[in-house]
Amino acid sequence: MHADSETLATLPAAPVSQLAFRDAMSSLAAAVNVITTDGPGGRAGFTATAVCSVTDQPPTLLVCINRSASVYETFIENGLLCVNTLGNGQQDLSNLFGGKRSQQERFDGGQWESGVTGAPILNSAKLALDCKVTQSVSVGTHDILFCQVLDIRHQGESDALVYFARQYHHLPGVAPAA
Repeated sequence: MHADSETLATLPAAPVSQLAFRDAMSSLAAAVNVITTDGPGGRAGFTATAVCSVTDQPPTLLVCINRSASVYETFIENGLLCVNTLGNGQQDLSNLFGGKRSQQERFDGGQWESGVTGAPILNSAKLALDCKVTQSVSVGTHDILFCQVLDIRHQGESDALVYFARQYHHLPGVAPAA
């Protein structure tokens, strides 16, 4: 994408408010993920939609985490994580990991096994991306964790859970193109 100086000149001079930005972001549909870790810092998890691919050489994704989150120090100390992408019908698990429940209560909501990094993998996840954190960048209130994907587990045609307009939505699974 290329912007010329005429396009840039039409942008508003006033800063965008926090409310306006959040409203705009609610218009971006996103997969619902439970991000998990386990290691010397302990076992922890949280719900996130701020997950994005970065590159496939090496396979890398990013996860955003608020530095004021109760789980922040655990993720930083462990240096590994698993992105567990939820499917249809897993809204309750998303709410557990997104709420003020204890870590034990959160993990009691699903069946887990350890991935190659030691991070908890949700057995019923639509997709699980087991990663080591390779870099962290601070921006505003959050850290962006760049994570190299070491293992992938995929449920194939299972339905997806997405968050859009501040609500959960269901997307039917489709068979991959041959």
